[in-house]
Amino acid sequence: MSPPSLTVALPRSWPERVQLALLTALALAHRGMIAVRGWCADSRLARVRLKAEVDRLRFELEVEREIARLNDARWQRIAPHKRPHFRPEERFDICALKALTGWTTAELARRMHIAPLTLSSWLGRLDEGGAQALLRLRQAVNRFPDFVCELIYRLKQFLPAMGKVRIAQLLARCGLHLAPSTVGRMLRKPRPQPPRRPAAAKKRSGRTVIARRPNHVWGVDLSVVSTARGWWVPWVPNAILPLWPFAWWLAVVVDHFSRRVLALGVYRSQPSAVDVCRLLDEARRRAGGAPKYSVTDQGAQFRDDYRAWCVRWHVKPRYGAIGKYGSVALVERFWRSLKEEAFGFVLCVPPLGLCEMSALCKAYVGWFNEWRPHQALGGRTPHEVFEGVLPAHRKPRLEPRARYPARAACARPRVPVRGNPGVKLELIVSHPEQAPHLPLVELNTAA
Repeated sequence: MSPPSLTVALPRSWPERVQLALLTALALAHRGMIAVRGWCADSRLARVRLKAEVDRLRFELEVEREIARLNDARWQRIAPHKRPHFRPEERFDICALKALTGWTTAELARRMHIAPLTLSSWLGRLDEGGAQALLRLRQAVNRFPDFVCELIYRLKQFLPAMGKVRIAQLLARCGLHLAPSTVGRMLRKPRPQPPRRPAAAKKRSGRTVIARRPNHVWGVDLSVVSTARGWWVPWVPNAILPLWPFAWWLAVVVDHFSRRVLALGVYRSQPSAVDVCRLLDEARRRAGGAPKYSVTDQGAQFRDDYRAWCVRWHVKPRYGAIGKYGSVALVERFWRSLKEEAFGFVLCVPPLGLCEMSALCKAYVGWFNEWRPHQALGGRTPHEVFEGVLPAHRKPRLEPRARYPARAACARPRVPVRGNPGVKLELIVSHPEQAPHLPLVELNTAA
């Protein structure tokens, strides 16, 4: 007498009544088996009673195997990094189970739904430090030393406008890789943000220009920056015109693909078309050639003289829509960064002298192109993208955590480690001569 098979493959074409009839037949067979097993258990013959006990145990074993198969199928559908972790006591019990059964590491890992490397790590820690080493680690392997927090605090003091992503990218360029969440936790400013809804895809018109390579599409725009005296008054709109000494006019040429600032001009009054063409010639000399497209607004500076310049250098001009936000959004984003980072502090206000203002703008452009990591470029700088050089955050990194498994498959990022883990670092921050609030960050190993 053997128990019926618990796994029944039902064709999908079977109607619901047939499936219900099959389940009823299985229930009746199980009931009849229980009646026979009860008669054997009450038999006077020891051989019959032993046969009934063996049959019961076999049936319970089949039930447990079927339950395990169903649970295994459910666990296999869950990604390994999303499965709940075993507690320290359970880890020790799993190692004891391996010693009891004699299974291999791969077999036990398959049955327990864990990675073989994880089980090997538990066994290694158990051999080195005993059960206490497995149950409780003395120090987390991924914990950063205290001086890393000091580096982040000092960096935040130099430029408070930098967020956690900018700080993480800036340190990565120096060789110290931290996640933005780690930086935010060290700054002790937990601000949970609701998940953003994905923006609806906008339909692109046939005239939309997309930069495919450096020096392919340029953006040209004008803006106004008020001086220390200011030019806004509350009583009559436009009572004081945006002119020097109340404001400076700026013109910029930006490469769309790399976000690199090719030329920036400072003017006492609103620049003319001739001034814009001269600025474009300067950008062309620095870039090594003219672009294929240029994107501007429909201001008075971008008419006859500007179109003649485009014809001379075989540039196709494109114009943004009037009154529509986002036509020159990339250049507008640069203006926002310039006004917040170069002139957004009390210690660095726009000066009144033309030479001083030009030197300050030149210093910021150099810092923006070569030192400031850009989030839209994946932490690279505009200079690295425009020139096609290896980004600084892809070079060998520094690892201050002595016990961190830098060579393990789970270690991130996959960048070679410079030297041995556990090095002490020294933060060196310098500043451009004309902009003492812009940080030039370097990390060196401490003696």
